[in-house]
Amino acid sequence: MSATLLDGKAFSAKVRARVADHVSTLKSEHDIIPGLAVVLVGEDPASQVYVRSKNRQTVEAGMNSYEHKLDASASQDELLALIAQLNADPAVHGILVQLPLPDHIDSNMVINAISPAKDVDGFTIANAGLLFTGQKSMVPCTPLGCLMLLRDHHGSLAGLNAVVLGRSNIVGKPMAQLLLGDSCTVTIAHSKTKDLAEVCRSADILVAAVGRREMVPGDWVKPGASVIDVGINRIDAGDGKTRLVGDCDFASCSEVAGAITPVPGGVGPMTIACLLANTITACCRANGVPEPEDLTV
Repeated sequence: MSATLLDGKAFSAKVRARVADHVSTLKSEHDIIPGLAVVLVGEDPASQVYVRSKNRQTVEAGMNSYEHKLDASASQDELLALIAQLNADPAVHGILVQLPLPDHIDSNMVINAISPAKDVDGFTIANAGLLFTGQKSMVPCTPLGCLMLLRDHHGSLAGLNAVVLGRSNIVGKPMAQLLLGDSCTVTIAHSKTKDLAEVCRSADILVAAVGRREMVPGDWVKPGASVIDVGINRIDAGDGKTRLVGDCDFASCSEVAGAITPVPGGVGPMTIACLLANTITACCRANGVPEPEDLTV
């Protein structure tokens, strides 16, 4: 492998350590304990794993963790009532509803029922609009983690050509906005893009976020480019076991790229670290305390 490995696991540990320091300061100087509420509806195995990890890391950082589990049969009204309760609770500074939700629940309605001030996922229309217009907002955790890895590797991103492969509201679109904010020239590519391989080969920064296993081969990557692989896809590893792979073919891409994130151990750990950082930010804003300047640099 010739590419530099962008180690999200190691980087996220540094972010979580800074979070823990700020939690300690909030406790000692302001008598405030940041609180994160996570809502899980149903028994999706992957969601259960994510929620356990989020709760564990929240507690390890010294914050209060409030876990709410609803049956898969829970009505939309029940979920909305819980969100209203959490919106009104001054001990809760961040609210996260784990996606995906059961089919009978309108995810958009649920997300937008969360108070924008407590929307630590950054998914509400209010926060999306603020991000789009370059104003202070809650920034979606996965794109924010990607940006932090890129800044750490490159320093300035100004003038670089960035291609975001994927146009979801959760990753693709906010990722493009963040890169624009750092003065990149940005292209959003997707399944209908003509000459997709050639578009990807134009990128100094290639962010793959399509949810298709190993879709991007090495010959789609510009030599020396930085590749951020957001994909998490589970495949058969034989003997009844599975393993995780990204949206990029790691073996071939790493021979061409200048830097690349692994799967697992790249973007994933950064997502949770940024969730904790956003909770600190929300807590400070709610209590009129100056926001830390070193959490998401």
